[in-house]
Amino acid sequence: MQQSERELGTASGDLPRLSLIYEKHPLYGVDLFIAGKEGASDLDLLRRHGITTVVNCAVNLDFNYVLQPQVVSDHEGSVYGPGEIRYYKVGLIDGAGNPDTQMVAAHYILRAALEQVLPDKPSYPRRERGSVLINCRGGRSRSVVVVALFLHLTLPREFPSLEAAISFVRDRRRIPAGEWYKAPKPVLVEAAKRAAEWSRVIDRTDNP
Repeated sequence: MQQSERELGTASGDLPRLSLIYEKHPLYGVDLFIAGKEGASDLDLLRRHGITTVVNCAVNLDFNYVLQPQVVSDHEGSVYGPGEIRYYKVGLIDGAGNPDTQMVAAHYILRAALEQVLPDKPSYPRRERGSVLINCRGGRSRSVVVVALFLHLTLPREFPSLEAAISFVRDRRRIPAGEWYKAPKPVLVEAAKRAAEWSRVIDRTDNP
């Protein structure tokens, strides 16, 4: 899928509002995107790029994708109902403060977003399986490290190290070299390294 700067626009800090990171993941057959709050909140932009699922890595950012009034309820100020997008929340802090298990969980939540099969019932109306967006507030730290961890673990021949995956994601996200020291934050990189080891143990246990 070709993307033009005019179509995607730019977000704060001159990053693209939406970045195609990996096209047609060989295990899942879908495209993986990264965005910050500007891209993740633009429902029309997501639809134009076939994005049906959002994995939000940020604890300090939320979206309301609920638009259908016939299936929406309003109880004490909280609007709820099936959203226009399948939405998963990881809730990482952009820095210290996350338990080690949370980065492990981030990897498996992203996998679940790709592997989960919803039942054919009216209460599960969003069963489309399209592209996946991973976002955080700026789209340069939490989302970058989660996608890099996922690529490293699911495509180890292409990304034999976490560092190689991070470099690839930075390049596709067009993060300037002057920001690499904080994109992603070093504490998140260290957490992802530990998560990679945990995940390999978990996967060996599940598939002896």
